[in-house]
Amino acid sequence: MQHNGRVLEMTREEFEELVAEALDRIPPELTRLMDNVAVFVEDEPPADDPELLGLYEGTPLTERGEWYAGVLPDRITIYRGPTLRMCETREDVVAESEVTVVHEIAHHFGIDDERLHALGYG
Repeated sequence: MQHNGRVLEMTREEFEELVAEALDRIPPELTRLMDNVAVFVEDEPPADDPELLGLYEGTPLTERGEWYAGVLPDRITIYRGPTLRMCETREDVVAESEVTVVHEIAHHFGIDDERLHALGYG
């Protein structure tokens, strides 16, 4: 994809709206299974990984045992800066956010990147 050097301008609020839109497009059979997960938007990822679009932090469903109770929700964080830098339109942002969120939800389900690629999620 050719990038014209212009970064898509978007406020945090607008970006959060698009991420919410992306979440709405995720198949309900996926979101129904999500348990104790919160989605956040941050402006920039950790300095050691400036290209990071999303991050999953928590305990995958596959690893939750008897002890899993009263813990903080898993966190899925979507990073606004890198997403906007690689997208040219609002529609790109929604599509990219959707893929990123699905990616991180997959980690919540204990699905690794390899399996995700096999399922067609880049």
